[in-house]
Amino acid sequence: MSPFEDLSQTVENFSGEVRLFPLPDLVLFPHVLQPLHVFEPRYRRLLEDALADDRLIAMSLLKPGWEQDYEGRPPLYPTACLGRVTAHRQLDDGTYNLLLLGLHRVRLVRELSPRRHYREARAELCDDYVPPLSAAKQKALARRLREAFLKALPLLPDAKEQLEELVDGDVPLGTLTDLVSYVLDLEPGQKHQLLAEVNVWRRASLLLEHLSAAEQAGSDLAAAGFPPQFSSN
Repeated sequence: MSPFEDLSQTVENFSGEVRLFPLPDLVLFPHVLQPLHVFEPRYRRLLEDALADDRLIAMSLLKPGWEQDYEGRPPLYPTACLGRVTAHRQLDDGTYNLLLLGLHRVRLVRELSPRRHYREARAELCDDYVPPLSAAKQKALARRLREAFLKALPLLPDAKEQLEELVDGDVPLGTLTDLVSYVLDLEPGQKHQLLAEVNVWRRASLLLEHLSAAEQAGSDLAAAGFPPQFSSN
């Protein structure tokens, strides 16, 4: 088993309830380490509760129109990514910097009634599904994805070298699709579509469609940098 698979599937003592950290412009994927800067009081409380318990936080995406009710409970997309806080530091002003490791897709079953300053939900773990394809078809699809991704890499020597080493390595296709989906500068709704797709081959095909459409349109899909910069709530 790949080290990526070992790491991504580690969800210990999952209770079926998640602390929700919704943002309008960030979609976390399994296998990815995301820096976050947490400053809102409700999310500082969320982090403190997570650190005192299982260190798990579910990153969810706000649907369009969230601006009208940001301080309340604006609608969320139904799939989120469960992550574990791997490192954190409280700053002098009481805010936090942290690293959140994406672990597993979750489907938000229902949101819980308000009982804390932040939002919570019942959630189900969503495992990847790999349809039975021939070894030749698997290799062909993985090769197409790698080739398309390498063409879309930013002209940043350090980032390009790191990512080329990654995609040329022995990385499972499901993991590769998550890493590529995260790094590319797609619209948040497009990223959620990729996060929500548990069928690995459909996810890879969908990602190839995004890459092909952007190439034909002459768009720059490359992210601003890799590894990612801190994201603020």
